[in-house]
Parts: sequence; structure tokens; C-alpha cells
Amino acid sequence: MAFFLQNVINALQWGSFYALIALGYSMVYSILMLFNFTHGDIFMTGTYIGFGVATALVALATALSWSMPGWLLLVLTIIIAMFLTSILGVVVERVGYRPLREAPRASAAITGLMIGIMLEYGNLAILGTQRYNFPSIIETVTYDVGGVFFTNKKILIVGVALLLMIALHQFIHKTRWGMAMRAMSYDFQVVPLMGVSLNVIAPMTFAIGSALAAAGGILYGMAYPVLDPFMGILLGWKSFVAAILGGRGSILGAALAGFLLGFIEIFTAMVFPSTFRDLIAYSIILLILTFRPYGFFGQAHSAQLRL
Repeated sequence: MAFFLQNVINALQWGSFYALIALGYSMVYSILMLFNFTHGDIFMTGTYIGFGVATALVALATALSWSMPGWLLLVLTIIIAMFLTSILGVVVERVGYRPLREAPRASAAITGLMIGIMLEYGNLAILGTQRYNFPSIIETVTYDVGGVFFTNKKILIVGVALLLMIALHQFIHKTRWGMAMRAMSYDFQVVPLMGVSLNVIAPMTFAIGSALAAAGGILYGMAYPVLDPFMGILLGWKSFVAAILGGRGSILGAALAGFLLGFIEIFTAMVFPSTFRDLIAYSIILLILTFRPYGFFGQAHSAQLRL
């Protein structure tokens, strides 16, 4: 039982990363009916931005002899990195996707892949091939509860991820802008005729999705501190799978599918050799999609998709 609970905690942590990234995919699809294949590399860039912000804050506090609590340093890092990465998301929408809004979806997909490659090799050009260690913002404390070992960082990662998801849900359902986004997800061609500008809602959607990816990147950096310019490729594609599994355009579905994917991967590795983890995990997902081809909460007609 202790071994099982240990893996439940690991799965919750791993699923938190997938869920936060998958939300960005799902939101963009629900509004513009396209997949933002730059999103995995926005996650990577947001992680590096968080690394830069945390490093700068630590250096500033040291230079000014401030005694900054770890939780305050983390909060400031997340807020600043989310803001800066949201600006990147707006730029990607304005430069990469808006000119192709009426173009075939394949053109937008290729553009997204190209922008992602530019972010990867732009990172290499600026920072070089050296791998960086994410700053230790919070001191690690290990707890032992009935033979189940977990750290304060794991609790923090899952807690922050859930808080961000709840905040997104409240924004979508309780605010005027969220109402506009839900209306746009029904029909992004008719709703603008009612006074809701797509040129406002689309960049807002990219900004929110990118900010969530940045938060996920900082949490990922806390758990796995070695950063790599190509770290967003595999995580991005797996989160894309989670967005599909949850139902294209479904915020709730993307979050649940992200956690489910984390559980499948962790528990598959618990039973089978780790080399078969992806094969078995995605075979299970393929089986689910065979019986639920539109995902958990997807609908047959894309015009009826909701946030």
C-alpha cells in the first residue's frame, strides 16, 4: 500500500505538468480551431524565463542583503515569468497565426512548428549548449507518513497546479472576458458580429495559455532542475495527446486527461520495464479513443465545442 501511495503522489506531480500545458492547447483550439504546435516550446521558453527571473531575484536579494523567504521568491518568480511568457504568447499569435487565420489549418500547423524551432535554436544561439540548473528556490523537506515518502516540493507543485486550474475555471465562468471566450468557442465567425473582437480574444487566449505553460515550466524546473532547449518537445507532444484525450476544446477534459496520462505512465512503469512505458501508455490511450473518438468531453461538431 505504501508503494502504491508513493506512486500516486508521483503521478499527481507528473500529471500536473501535462495538465497545465494541455490547457493551452485546448483553449487555443476552442477559440480558433487550430492547434498551437509552438506551445511545447513556449513551455520551454517560460521555464528559461523563470530561471532568469529566479536567478536575478536571488542575486538582487544577496546584493541588497535582503532575507527573502523562499515562498515569496517563488511567488514573484511565477508571477513575473507568467507575465513575460504571456507577452511571448501574444507575439506568437500576432506574428505567426493572425496572418494565417483564413489559411488552411495545415499552413498554421507548419508555422507553429517553425516558430517552435526558432525558439529552440534561438535559445541555443543566446545561451549556448550548456545546461543550466534551476535555482533552488525552496529548501527541500522530506516527509515520511506511514512509509510513504514525499517532499514539500511535490505538495507545492500539485497544489499550485490545482490553484491555477481553479483560477482559470473561475475566470472562464465568472468574468465578462471569460463569457466572451466561451461565446467565441461556439462560433468565432458570428460572435464578432455581436461586438466581441476576435483580435482581442485570440491574443488573450494565447496569453493565458502561455502563462499557464510558464507556471508549469517553473514547477517542472523545481522538480527536475536541469534545463534543456529541447525539453518542450516531448512534454509538448504528450500534453497535446492529453488535450485530444480530454476532448478538443474542453478545459475540464484537458486537465483530467493530463492527470490521467500522468497516472498511466507512472503505474505502467511500476508494473512493466520503463522502456515499454510509452508503448503501453499510448496503447491504452489509443484504446480509449477507439471507444471515445471525440475524447472525454468532446463533441462531434467542432462548432459546438465549449470551454
